[in-house]
Amino acid sequence: MHPNICVSLAGLSAREILIAIRGLRMAEIRLDGMKLEREDIKTIFSTSVELIATCRPGNLNDRDRAELLIGAIDSGASYVDIEIESKKRYRESIIKEAKKVGCKVILSYHNYEMTPSESKLKSIVDRCKDYGGDIVKIACRANSYSDSARLLGLLGRNGNIVVVGMGEKGRITRIVAPILGSPFTFASLSKGMETADGQIELGELKRMMEVLT
Repeated sequence: MHPNICVSLAGLSAREILIAIRGLRMAEIRLDGMKLEREDIKTIFSTSVELIATCRPGNLNDRDRAELLIGAIDSGASYVDIEIESKKRYRESIIKEAKKVGCKVILSYHNYEMTPSESKLKSIVDRCKDYGGDIVKIACRANSYSDSARLLGLLGRNGNIVVVGMGEKGRITRIVAPILGSPFTFASLSKGMETADGQIELGELKRMMEVLT
């Protein structure tokens, strides 16, 4: 059996999402890259697939983002992803709603330029846990294979950590992290549908994992 692979989806209509998630075990719905009505969110997040509600900053203000995420939580999202860098009030309002209904909280850290030192990464992990994260997600650009090794090293001392090395040198983390204890890894549904640099297509990722397990 494959370790959990989470397919990340963005830029789709509600109908396209419902078709895409058929037969998947787990998917991430990138609400920041979609135009979904309240009813669409209700329909999507009430399906039996394990879904992560994610709404990255950039396109929407915090109020609108919180409204979308809380709508997903109340509709049955299995997980909600909140950036550790976000404002305290925003973060805590979403965590409160998630805890109320048993939705697991993913607190995530992103660094699109580099992978910090081991001590910095460990302190970020601790902060994510202190803030109420059930799962910690650390996603950093890997500029070398040693960056990827540093990210993977976090799995040895901590449970419930997802590590992602972005970029070409980080692809290895997407393949081996779930085998080494990460709860899941991210994939694209097909080539051209990547939501992050270095993301691997679902079928290809499954084949790579089969070689190692």
